Amino acid sequence: MQLGKYSMGIGDRFGHQGKAQLAALKRANEAGVEITPVWNKSHREHLIIGTHPADVREAADAAVAAMAWKNPYFVDADHVNLSSVDLFLETSDFFTLDVAESIGEKAGDADIRSFIERRAQFLGGLVIHDIEEPLYITERLIEDIAVKYLFSVQEAGRIYRHLAKKKTSPFVVEVSLDETDTPQSPVELLFILSAIADENIPVQTIAPKFSGRFNKGVDYEGDVDLFGGEFRHDLAVVGYATRNFGLPESLKLSVHSGSDKFAIYGLIRDALKDFDAGLHLKTAGTTWLEELIGLAEAGGDGLAIAKDIYAAAYARIDELSGPYEPVIDIDALRLPAPEDVFRWDSQTFVSTLRHDQGNAAYNRHLRQLLHIGYKIAAEMGDRFLKALKAHEAVIAKNVTANLYERHIVPLFF
Repeated sequence: MQLGKYSMGIGDRFGHQGKAQLAALKRANEAGVEITPVWNKSHREHLIIGTHPADVREAADAAVAAMAWKNPYFVDADHVNLSSVDLFLETSDFFTLDVAESIGEKAGDADIRSFIERRAQFLGGLVIHDIEEPLYITERLIEDIAVKYLFSVQEAGRIYRHLAKKKTSPFVVEVSLDETDTPQSPVELLFILSAIADENIPVQTIAPKFSGRFNKGVDYEGDVDLFGGEFRHDLAVVGYATRNFGLPESLKLSVHSGSDKFAIYGLIRDALKDFDAGLHLKTAGTTWLEELIGLAEAGGDGLAIAKDIYAAAYARIDELSGPYEPVIDIDALRLPAPEDVFRWDSQTFVSTLRHDQGNAAYNRHLRQLLHIGYKIAAEMGDRFLKALKAHEAVIAKNVTANLYERHIVPLFF
């Protein structure tokens, strides 16, 4: 299957906001930018919430039918490996192969030597269009990259072949390397893509680890100019790989934890236009925060639920932070005390949580805590789900506006 030029990982924790998200994508399509929706939910999220992959397919299909969506859409088995991929075989047609945990494991010596020999043509100064300076390639550099990344790519190959053997219908493949400590340089990405080609993986999106911090639900932190140059070089490398390694022409970069990275959206937009390149951006997580904002705006029981979730998350911060430690940065001393939050009115709660950096009340630490606090809502069961239905109109307004105005417009227009 071929993914569209622009695509967004949407979906949501509880499967209620598909129509509101499609409303934003329909606005984009009507304005001349076609964006393919990809519902995504990881095995980790399913375990935390108590849902199943079939629930995501059901929610996506229902939203598509309700909104009369006529364009392609996908359901992503997000961040799967050999131990979890079988759970998604029946319901997914997009598979994010996550091999970041195996980065640094060493492939066999013979495999490394063979890789180095096959890459001998790149030794010296490699000129890639749109990268100003030649990439100086030595045998030692290729060996270092192979030692660090070859096993991970081989693992991606094992997962892909397992999928190809068991799944009879077409699907899209993404390879994810982003959940690791060290970013991949453009030259490392080049040789990673060459290894992916060796494994005959028809990869359509590649998710490298970029410089800077991509914390959940808050803005990019890091050297913006450094990111901009790195992103452009990565686009050039992807273009080179499709021309020289036999990878799909539709191959594009994927930005994970891409929600709310406002500081770099303009740089990404300009680079995409200059390179005529595609993009996959994952935004699913902040949908849950827009649900909380909508509940708080609704007042009454909705506001009470939002406050109760915050109080429970505050008390269980260590537990909730554990799975997300690499992608959050919460200063507990800057979190308001629950007893103070219980005194807040709707406007104060919304102003503190909504990602408006021009509002003095905005608190990025509270926002990150609530971002990872969806487990609390899941434990509420019917109390939370009934509130989503009761306040659907105000929640949907926030979900649609957030996706269209804060993400789609600055990225694609």
